[in-house]
Amino acid sequence: MQGGVSGFQNAPVTRAVVLASGLLSVVFSAQRRARTLGISYQDTITNFRLWKMFPSVFAFQSTPELMFGLYLLYYFRVFERQIGSNKYSVFCLFTITVSSLLGILSLVVLKDTNYISTLASGPYGLIFASFVPFFLDIPVTSRFRIFGLNFSDKSFIYLAGLQLLLSSWKRSLIPGVFGLVAGSLYRLNVLGIRKMKIPQAISSFFARYFAPSPGSTPRPSRSLVGNAPSQTGRVSQNQSSAGFAPIVEPPESSVAMLVSMGFDGNDARQALMRARNDINVATNILLEAQSR
Repeated sequence: MQGGVSGFQNAPVTRAVVLASGLLSVVFSAQRRARTLGISYQDTITNFRLWKMFPSVFAFQSTPELMFGLYLLYYFRVFERQIGSNKYSVFCLFTITVSSLLGILSLVVLKDTNYISTLASGPYGLIFASFVPFFLDIPVTSRFRIFGLNFSDKSFIYLAGLQLLLSSWKRSLIPGVFGLVAGSLYRLNVLGIRKMKIPQAISSFFARYFAPSPGSTPRPSRSLVGNAPSQTGRVSQNQSSAGFAPIVEPPESSVAMLVSMGFDGNDARQALMRARNDINVATNILLEAQSR
C-alpha cells in the first residue's frame, strides 16, 4: 500500500504531530517522568492540573508504544494528503478533544469502582480515529496466505493497531475505543465538523515551518495531461468540443487508492483521466512522472 511520494511531502500537520509526540516522549523518558503522564481523575478533576493534558495527549509512556504509535501516525499521513492539511487539522483537533473529554468522563463515572484511575498517555484518540477512514476508504490491493491464514496488505496496519490498543490493557483500551468513537462522530459530520476549517494564519504556519525542506522536496512533475486545465470538468468539456469522447469522471475509490499509495490527489485524478480510469496504467503514469 506504500509507494509514490515518501516522507512528509504534502503532510505538514502529520509531521508536526509526529515531532511533538516523539520529542515529548523522549524528553519525559530521559527525565524518568514518563510514568507520571496520563490523564487521571486526581490530576484533572481534584487538583485541576489541566496543563498535564497537553503532554498526556502526545507523549507515549514506553518505547514499544512509541514505535507502534509513530509508525501508525506516519502511515495515516495519507489522509492529510487526501483531504488537505486544513481539514486534517480540524480532524486532529476534533478527535483529540472528543476522545480526551470522553476519557475524563469515564474516569468520573468509574472513580468509585477502582476499575481504573489513569488512562495511558499518547495520541490514542487521533490514531484510532484514523482507523475509521482506513477501514471505510482504503481499499485492499493485494491478498496472500501465511501458514494457511488469509491476509491482506491492510492486515499489518490492523495488527499494529491491536498491539497498541492492548499495550497497557485497560489504560490503553479505553482511550483507543474513544478514539474510534471520535472518528465515527467526525465521519457522521456531527455539528457540521467536516465543513469547518482552521484559520488561514494557523494553516500557513504549519505549511511554512513543518513542510519538508526544499532539498528533500521532489521536483514538481509536469502536468500529467499536458496543457489541459487541472479541473476535470473543463478537461471533459474541452475534449468533447474538440470531437473526442468525453472522459468519465474518475471514481473516488480509485482516487483514494492512489492517494493511499502516497500520490497527490490532483495528480491521481489527472492520471486516471489520461488512463481512462485504468488504475494500473494510472499508477505507471504517476511513477514515470516522478522519475523525470
